[in-house]
Amino acid sequence: MQQSTIKIGLSACLAGDKVRFDTGHKKSNFCMDELGKHVEYKKFCPEVAVGLPIPRPTIRQVRFGDTIKVCRPDGTGDVGPKLTEYGKRVATEQTAELSGFVFCAKSPSCGMERIKIYNEAGTGNTSEGIGFFAEQIMVHNPLLPCEENGRLNDMHLRENFVMRVYTYKHWQTLNEQPLTVHRLTQFHAQYKYLLMAHNYEAYRSLGNLLGTFDGEDIQTLADEYILGLMTALKKPASRKNNANTLMHLQGYFKKSLSKIEKQELRDAIDEYRQGLVPLYVPLTLIKHHLKVHPNEYLAKQVYLDPYPNELKLRYGI
Repeated sequence: MQQSTIKIGLSACLAGDKVRFDTGHKKSNFCMDELGKHVEYKKFCPEVAVGLPIPRPTIRQVRFGDTIKVCRPDGTGDVGPKLTEYGKRVATEQTAELSGFVFCAKSPSCGMERIKIYNEAGTGNTSEGIGFFAEQIMVHNPLLPCEENGRLNDMHLRENFVMRVYTYKHWQTLNEQPLTVHRLTQFHAQYKYLLMAHNYEAYRSLGNLLGTFDGEDIQTLADEYILGLMTALKKPASRKNNANTLMHLQGYFKKSLSKIEKQELRDAIDEYRQGLVPLYVPLTLIKHHLKVHPNEYLAKQVYLDPYPNELKLRYGI
């Protein structure tokens, strides 16, 4: 897949910028030292953008009746409306070029989920809030892969996020030229086994969606397709589903491998299924056999190489 540079939105503190309330940062080593070798970042600090100084008093989400403010612990200095306005402006004017977004966890402006909302007296809180800036980005860009720095410490969530970023970038690149049913069908064909590993029902339903298209409105078809694809890929693939997908891939070599080679591949898949080896072990064998016994259709499957191998994301899942 030939693509232009991937751009990802990033909370500026995760880049190491000293923009936090205490003049500190929360640099993400994965984002900056590993993923950063393959992507470009567009940095945002909504709190600074709406005029808050560095350093500054801490702010948090506080519920006043039916209203949630983003303010100091004493209830003063509400910047909630400004954060919402800024978030809407960024979401509608500056995200078209982005293929993903990484937010700072637990932030009242940037957190994706489980943000503490304090009561007016400051004596208790619930973890049900969404950062005011992050919420606008996500609401206005439902297809955009989004994640928090803390969740990226989970290898399965990390792999899943990067895979979705590269998938969405592929889709954006596809849309740089007018869509046709043929191009859309070719795109889907490349994602057959990636979809199968994540959601077999979505794999079947999206195939049926394309197969029954009547030629009326290609844009409506495309919108429905990509929403279904990105939704299906959002949940990390289970070990069982990956193993079943690997068995399907093994079928392409049933006439070309020796009895010993077939058994070796079956054993590698079974060891993965049992959790004894990571995913890259059976995949490495399959890619080796593919080099020896070329298959054009199989070689185009995104499942085999959804992102740069240098990231080593399948070493830990």
